[in-house]
Amino acid sequence: MTYAELWGRLTGLYGEGEAKAIARMVFEVRYGLMLSDLLMGRDAEVPQDEVEWLAQRLEQGEPVQYVLGQAEFGGRWFTVTPDVLIPRPETYELCEWSLSPQPSAFSLQPSPKILDIGTGSGCIAITLALALPEAEVTAWDISEKALAVARENARRLGANVTFEQVDILSPLSSLLSPQKSFSLIVSNPPYICEKEKALMERNVLDHEPELALFVPDDDALLFYRAIARFAREALLPKGQLYFEINPTYRDELVAMLAGMGFTEIEVKADQFGKQRMLKAQQS
Repeated sequence: MTYAELWGRLTGLYGEGEAKAIARMVFEVRYGLMLSDLLMGRDAEVPQDEVEWLAQRLEQGEPVQYVLGQAEFGGRWFTVTPDVLIPRPETYELCEWSLSPQPSAFSLQPSPKILDIGTGSGCIAITLALALPEAEVTAWDISEKALAVARENARRLGANVTFEQVDILSPLSSLLSPQKSFSLIVSNPPYICEKEKALMERNVLDHEPELALFVPDDDALLFYRAIARFAREALLPKGQLYFEINPTYRDELVAMLAGMGFTEIEVKADQFGKQRMLKAQQS
């Protein structure tokens, strides 16, 4: 099956532009064929049975990243499985924002401590660890399967991250440790309400882990509240908290954080114009 044949089969499901991008990704990532190779007809040389198998999975709406087992994030390739969310560009923007400028509390520690809560594939923690090799980076997730993926990504990319199985909804007293005072806490927690499912793409609903996506309709800020309570106790003075957020609940989140005593609260739009990121500072 050629590149043109593959994207032709996918056009009815994705539209022509996205279908072409997916087909390009298959031939580039799986077989190392660039556009110039495709124009020279080298796509006809790949194993046809395998491409047919990939095409059938894609036609069922399975995300190409899961089909290939890889996703690009900030110029690096991360292993992904259905046990973790697919890393997205807006999450990389959150990483960039948390790194520039560095939080003021970094100056208080020769080896600043960073925590990523709900690490999934490890994309945030690993990106921060590679950008700040002097930092002590810890990453939490409730899912041991997700942590296994994250550990493999850290090993393969050469990042020094400590991964721990932790439920952030556990009682606060069980989460705190006098040995860990963080300069920076970053999180992309579950933030989609159950009632929003009707607005979502089927390939997300059918394939990405619900545990990492959804919160109850009557408690949209469930994870933000738990993380913020922990952060009030675990952040150093002037330490900073960075969230990826649901734009629908921006105002409620800002009000909650202000009521808890956080200062310097700022919301930032992502590259798509959505109010997707928030930072707040420990007083």
